[in-house]
Amino acid sequence: MTQVFLIAAGFFGATGVALGAFGAHALKARLSSEALATWDTAVFYQLVHALALLAVAGAMRLPLLQAPLPTSQAAPVGFVVAGWGFLVGIVLFSGSLYGLSLGGPRLLGPVTPLAGLALILGWLGLLYAALR
Repeated sequence: MTQVFLIAAGFFGATGVALGAFGAHALKARLSSEALATWDTAVFYQLVHALALLAVAGAMRLPLLQAPLPTSQAAPVGFVVAGWGFLVGIVLFSGSLYGLSLGGPRLLGPVTPLAGLALILGWLGLLYAALR
């Protein structure tokens, strides 16, 4: 599980930087200021949660933060919930905002707040892991 979150953190970090540069250079003259602001929000949330995924993966490797478990191979549930919440949230939240800023179907609009719930679930999973 740790490797999945590390790979996702690297992927979302790299693509977040690339998409930020793409928005600042290639889209600046093509999008309205409102659409560009939406693009920037997507990039910001993608990068912040890529770092959060990195932190989750790192925490999963620290024996000090691991609750005693029946098998030493199992990851604490809070970290797993956090990682998947962040991963799914990035794809759906930032993905829907990218689509909306490029003129995608308005059907993407309701996806964004639902995806925000996945990000919140990720943070709550991290809180749960910390309290255990």
